[in-house]
Amino acid sequence: MSASPRINGTRLWDSLMEMAQIGGTAKGGVSRLALTEEDRLGRDLFARWATEAGCTLRVDAMGNMFARRAGRNDELAPVITGSHADSQPAGGKFDGIYGVLAGLEVIRTLNDHDIQTERAVEVVNWTNEEGSRFAPAMIASGVYTGVFDLEYGLSRTDAQGITLGEALQIIGYAGDEPMGGRDIHAAFELHIEQGPILEAEDITIGVVTGAQGQRWYEIELGGRSAHAGTTPMDHRLDALLGMARVIEAVNAMGVAQGAEGRATVGWVNVFPNSRNVVPGRTLFSVEFRHPDEGVLGVLDGQLRAEVQAIAEHIGLTHHLKQIFQYAPIAFDSDCIERVEQAAATLGYSQRRMISGAGHDACYLSKVAPTSMIFVPCVDGLSHNEAEHIHPHWAEAGANVLLLAMLAKAD
Repeated sequence: MSASPRINGTRLWDSLMEMAQIGGTAKGGVSRLALTEEDRLGRDLFARWATEAGCTLRVDAMGNMFARRAGRNDELAPVITGSHADSQPAGGKFDGIYGVLAGLEVIRTLNDHDIQTERAVEVVNWTNEEGSRFAPAMIASGVYTGVFDLEYGLSRTDAQGITLGEALQIIGYAGDEPMGGRDIHAAFELHIEQGPILEAEDITIGVVTGAQGQRWYEIELGGRSAHAGTTPMDHRLDALLGMARVIEAVNAMGVAQGAEGRATVGWVNVFPNSRNVVPGRTLFSVEFRHPDEGVLGVLDGQLRAEVQAIAEHIGLTHHLKQIFQYAPIAFDSDCIERVEQAAATLGYSQRRMISGAGHDACYLSKVAPTSMIFVPCVDGLSHNEAEHIHPHWAEAGANVLLLAMLAKAD
């Protein structure tokens, strides 16, 4: 391992900056929602770069893209890496796409050094990881690994009623490759941490041992719209007041769980949303995350009880629906050790950690030995146009990815 190759950090950074121009925003971020024209352009660029690197390209029925560099024994199960190219509506230029382009850089580096691996190496661009346009998140990797069926995945709709399947057709990425069903020898996903721990502790590499479980809900509270000037306070059925009290309760639930608790209301709708009308209906999200499935179960019960009590106290109707769930994930011990060995060989500081965010690797771990690699991001900021990483962090993470993949591919 001492004479192992190193990736070209300048080339990786240049690729990231060129990709960031697609959907680039005035504040330095990107808006590249899944299966939009901007996503199509990003996919086209990745496809061109992968082809120029000698890869064969396959696209499956959910639009997942697989760029394959053949191995000496191409019958063996491949070693894969990758992430996603879609973004939040006003997102950063590293979330997801860094893992895709670092995987491409691994292949370019193998080409530069004329290294032939025993197993094939593949880079994947997963469709709609963010869940911003089509809910739930990670839908395409979920279909690939059998968590969801294909019909469910293709039938997801955006705010305009366009299905995911229709959007794939529109941008020309409705592939014919079968979904899943093939062996994978090992999988790695490289990603920015999206949190403050690594930077705060001046550590270069996060060795991700697992991921928090998540539960997502949609809640509707129904009251009565009324004139804001003529309706006395004691005659109101204010749905927004009910939502505010639920939001406060959700925050308290998260705080009560200490350092590992996460509880968020991030999406709200108020009807009729007029300044002089008492709101008659609200629709909003609640999300819990925790590494202990038992705690998530307790939070579920607390949420249902709080919503019912608040609604009944004000006189509102209520409807709560859980729309997404997955249990805490433990990654493969051997893949974790390969990441640790690679970081040690390269002399990078490292620590083990749990991912607070969901990633495609979480679903992939259900069908293949999998682990993740984190690099720091400035101020822990992500899902924000100001998201930033330093070039030397980007280079370090890609070098760890390269050595870990080489260890598993030979």
